[in-house]
Amino acid sequence: MRADRLVRALFGGVVAAACSVPGLAAQANAADAVDVEALRPRAPVPIARISETIDVDGVVNEPVWETIDPLPLFIMSPTHGGEQTERTEIRLAHDDRYLYVSGRMYDSNPDGIRVNTFYRDSYSGDDLFSFVIDSYNDYETALWFGTTPAGVRQDRSISNDAEFSGDLPPFNEDWNAHWEVRTTRNGEGWFAEFRIPFSTLGFQAEGDEVTMGITIYRYIGRKNERQVYPPIAREWGRLAFMKPSQTQRVTLRDVRPTAPVYVTPYALGGLRQTPVLREPADAAAYWATEQDRTTEPGVDLKYSPSSNLAIDLTVNTDFAQVEADEQQVNLTRFSLFFPEKRQFFQERSSTFDFGTGGFTDRVFFSRRVGLEGGELVRIYGGARVVGRMGGLDYGLLNMQTAPAAGRSGENVGVMRVKQQVFNPYSFVGGILATRLGGNGQDNVAYGVDTQIRPFGNEWVTLTWAQTFDEEVNERNPLDAGLFRVRWERRTDRGVSYNLYYRRVGPDYTPRLGFQLRSDFTLFGGEVAHGWLQGPTASLNTVTLALMSDSYYRNADVSPESRSIRPELRLEFKSGSRITAYSNTQFEDIRTPFRVTGLSIPTGEYWFREAGIDWMLPRTAIFRGDIKTTVGSFYDGRRAGLIFNPMWSVSRYLEIGGGYEVNRIEFPDRGEAATTHLGRVRLAFAFNPQISFSTFAQYNNLDERMSINARFRYHFREGTDLWIVYNEGLNFDRDGRFDPRLPWSAGRNVMVKYSHTFSW
Repeated sequence: MRADRLVRALFGGVVAAACSVPGLAAQANAADAVDVEALRPRAPVPIARISETIDVDGVVNEPVWETIDPLPLFIMSPTHGGEQTERTEIRLAHDDRYLYVSGRMYDSNPDGIRVNTFYRDSYSGDDLFSFVIDSYNDYETALWFGTTPAGVRQDRSISNDAEFSGDLPPFNEDWNAHWEVRTTRNGEGWFAEFRIPFSTLGFQAEGDEVTMGITIYRYIGRKNERQVYPPIAREWGRLAFMKPSQTQRVTLRDVRPTAPVYVTPYALGGLRQTPVLREPADAAAYWATEQDRTTEPGVDLKYSPSSNLAIDLTVNTDFAQVEADEQQVNLTRFSLFFPEKRQFFQERSSTFDFGTGGFTDRVFFSRRVGLEGGELVRIYGGARVVGRMGGLDYGLLNMQTAPAAGRSGENVGVMRVKQQVFNPYSFVGGILATRLGGNGQDNVAYGVDTQIRPFGNEWVTLTWAQTFDEEVNERNPLDAGLFRVRWERRTDRGVSYNLYYRRVGPDYTPRLGFQLRSDFTLFGGEVAHGWLQGPTASLNTVTLALMSDSYYRNADVSPESRSIRPELRLEFKSGSRITAYSNTQFEDIRTPFRVTGLSIPTGEYWFREAGIDWMLPRTAIFRGDIKTTVGSFYDGRRAGLIFNPMWSVSRYLEIGGGYEVNRIEFPDRGEAATTHLGRVRLAFAFNPQISFSTFAQYNNLDERMSINARFRYHFREGTDLWIVYNEGLNFDRDGRFDPRLPWSAGRNVMVKYSHTFSW
């Protein structure tokens, strides 16, 4: 049976009921009214090459701008192909070294222009002027630059064609680069000018011509209006304007970038205070304070000898300014996953991506470098090389860590290559990851993978990986290996699917990667059908989906876990989204474990839950998401609520937070527990250069609050002053511990100054 017929068979009754609502079927049919392909330029569009000087001051008054035609814009939201309500003029130009982008965002109601925050890389419902550049013209990776009317800088990197259906999250919001932007405002609207060095973008030239892809847009927050160039079809989803494959190809002539060298030395000073038991014990004061003063120098170097090669060196690497991880409540028997935030690992990080399933499993996980058991490990230094040659992407990384926690120092290395084949959307590649010197735990992993787009919206992925570990007696390659295959169809219109198979052997041990579970064979997939609604409907899309996973033990081919989850997803033109789902799950537990302090005995369990996830429009002053779930849980029951609000009090202050509560009961065993996890984040930004944030978290499982406060003075890109304060506070001082715990579990204050010199 074909996939589209299967979906109709599964969802036919629901579809019939939905289409019985007056006008809904007509609205869905009307959604195809705009012929986007007829509006898109067929051939690459040349960008004007200029010799005049542009003063990047945000005024957009240089005469040369008047000689360049503005881009024709298309309305993508709230009504695809609708009428433009505010006039916008966007122009592109370049010289030898820079790409210039200017925007005149006229507004009939200047007081309605949204400026909700001065905080860098934070989106708070502001008006935006942004663009996506596929600088290597590979249809898969890109860089995103944007600004608000207040001149707040926003940048991130994009991978996997902005698709969440792949292995790893496609957006890296922690990536930062060297570039310039200025904005101004007056009674007519707001205006912006960008200057992006070609050394920041990276590119490949063919003769005297360079081809890139670009999508550029203006977003008007109060209207949820997105004006884009080029026109993009709706079936590519709500994030289609971020997809490198949908960018307009443009050409640049006689680009001759310099080979800049950026040297960033830093100086760090700090004081750590740790409570320690007195010896001998003193009944009047059990605890003393141990103080450790730190003075550290270090340096980072970035060099681009050519337009398609970047070299990074680091000595005595430090990440004192990185914000603390968000705590999580673990309701499973598997390890938790925390994303990478450290800046050194962000530069073209997608080059090193080698996913092996889900959003977590991978051969290389950079958080394995310089972190051990949640504690920092000194990194003596390292080097990274990333580049592109023809259709070949390559990356090399090597770092040396110091001895820590009873372990010797380690050398970690990664080499990744990806060669484009057949078409711009397909590649074959390989990876080699080594972790050496770890007290008898030397580990080597390699892998080969390919992603092929054979036709239409179909993608096929094949992956093989194998590990060699000093502690593990690998019996054969299959036991020490991982194999998976995935076939997917990507579209928001009509039938889409994601079908996959994966086998992980019992000896597969990627110590430099992340593997959630091992020794299993998985069959699973998702089948969905999406309906695009018409111009007068309040809904933008309606999607019905069915997901299922089945894990089997390799040894006896017995089922370990199974789940089936139907979903209804509603996306509104206001920007809000609602997902309603039910989940039926089977678990065969052969080794008892504990969840939030409660025991889960061995046995076979079937349990079911239902839930609703509601995300408020991101453009609202008060926004966030609410997630609720209720149902059975192993041999008991669970009810859960997650609420993550965000309030833009003013452009100077944002208050965010999160609250998660879970009530778990096992009546037959007389066990019950309630978990509470709370977060409060205050972000003060006096202007785009000066900011202060406080992030506090409390978890009742360990009765401890953690506080992370950071002050930043951003002089310019690469030059910063940071003051960072961390402290843990014990709330359960008298209950479980003897002697009585001190109020402070430890505090740390650090001052870090870094300054970038460039040549």
